[in-house]
Amino acid sequence: MDLVERYLKAVAAQLPKDTREDIVAELRDDIMGRIEDLEARLGRAPSDDEVEALLREVGHPLTVAARYRSGPQALIGPELYPWWTFGVKVGLAVMVCVTLIGLAVRVLVGDVYLGQAIGQGFASLFSGAVSIIGILTVAGFILERQRKQPDFIAKWRVKDLGLFELGGNIDADDWSRKLSGDWSEPQPKARAKPGSAVKKSAEMSPVARAVASAIGWTVLLLWWTGLLPVMSIRPEELAGVVDGVDYGLILRQMVEAAYWPVTLFAVCRIGFDLMRAASGGNARLTALGDLAFGAAAAWGVLWIWFWSPLSPVIWVGTVTEFLDRVRGLFDRADGDVGGLAAILMVVVVWAFLAEVARMVRAVGWLATGR
Repeated sequence: MDLVERYLKAVAAQLPKDTREDIVAELRDDIMGRIEDLEARLGRAPSDDEVEALLREVGHPLTVAARYRSGPQALIGPELYPWWTFGVKVGLAVMVCVTLIGLAVRVLVGDVYLGQAIGQGFASLFSGAVSIIGILTVAGFILERQRKQPDFIAKWRVKDLGLFELGGNIDADDWSRKLSGDWSEPQPKARAKPGSAVKKSAEMSPVARAVASAIGWTVLLLWWTGLLPVMSIRPEELAGVVDGVDYGLILRQMVEAAYWPVTLFAVCRIGFDLMRAASGGNARLTALGDLAFGAAAAWGVLWIWFWSPLSPVIWVGTVTEFLDRVRGLFDRADGDVGGLAAILMVVVVWAFLAEVARMVRAVGWLATGR
């Protein structure tokens, strides 16, 4: 039975050494029993083709050996898969935002034409999506093989489940039917929840928010450091003057000054989000983090307003000047204030107020514990 022995050697090569002999002996007995049954049915010795067909029924050596190995038998198991899907959605959403910002900046400073930028944006979205899915798959592969599951999987709560209702209005069966060429109207189904009800039931739990934040900041960090191949803002390649201001030069100077502080901020934020996810989304821990990171972000915005290379372009000393510039966005007759400069001024002020509001809210959470 040369075929059987060759088959068993192929199986044995995939097995751990300490259990190999016992498993091969058990498998040999099973196969020889099947061959004896086959001989009894045929009334003669089976041919090589018949033996090979029988071995195919037993299974490919890789498949058979996998039955005897301990540990996960899937890249990402069913318990982790919904979180992997959630992570991919968050990562892709952040990547799209980053790409749009990059496109807008490059078009505004005259680095590329709109059509060229759109084409580059689609290409970078594809390569970036592949990178994000790959990174999350590696992370899922590692988590799947840990002896102890993370708390956001092992200690889930009913509140977490509403997150996955976001796709409730997307009928997969209906789309599958249309892709197969059947565009007829389907039979009436039970009425789906209205959008507001789905949104309310799909509010993320503290743990889900922490995981989403960690994924989002990871994507931003990879983009900021140039490790994620999406539409990047490359200061050394930007050129062009808008309203008499060289924004390419300003951006180069700002990125050079802020590169390491922003990198450190993102790394700390990711570490904090993972810590609060592991702790079950503790309210006071989250409040302390929001307070600290809000203060750091507010300081960064103040740097942009008072001391950065952009400051001479956007800075105003009084509320009256600020309002005059805002009105100038709608009436450029005087020609004194650039429209882009006024927009950037409003964005910086809004960002500072948003961080202040975040800190005030964090103080409330810290006091109440919820």
